[in-house]
Amino acid sequence: MSRLPEKTEQILQAHAGLIHRVVMGCQNRDRVPDLEQALEFAEKNGWTRLVAAIRRILAGRRDTGLLQDLDEEDRIIVEAILRGLQNPSTLPDPNATPDPGLAAPGIAAMVHAVRRGNLESLQLLADMAQQMLKMGGDMAHLAGIMNPLVRGEWELERLTRGMSPQGEQLVLTILEELQRLERDDH
Repeated sequence: MSRLPEKTEQILQAHAGLIHRVVMGCQNRDRVPDLEQALEFAEKNGWTRLVAAIRRILAGRRDTGLLQDLDEEDRIIVEAILRGLQNPSTLPDPNATPDPGLAAPGIAAMVHAVRRGNLESLQLLADMAQQMLKMGGDMAHLAGIMNPLVRGEWELERLTRGMSPQGEQLVLTILEELQRLERDDH
């Protein structure tokens, strides 16, 4: 796969499982018996436009009109599904784990900016937290600690309680980047 922009890569990795399942479902619905259940869950969690586009793909549509009215993240997911149907080698690796080093500097920079009173960063951080909540697992936990991070909570053990080792590493990397930003301010 050619090198994609960092944000696109992160979105594709976060949703690799869904992308693969939809492509498999298009090829043989029996291979993914719980796909409908997963789509209903996603729809109940606010992904209505994405699910509607996926249902149209499952019904046989393959045109770019599917991308209308989708936000950037949903568009990236639908485009990946359509590419994967044409060429399975373009599908994201469902077993790859996102590199914490890619996300941590951006998250730390936003937290730092919010702590300095930047309202735009506050809105971006809130939007990002909503998306992370939808992902579940460590990402949902990370969304839950955004407010403590903004307030200056830095105790790693408390912030990472219940997270996987990968989630803990992400939080550690964010804290290290926040400390660097704080040092640079002084």
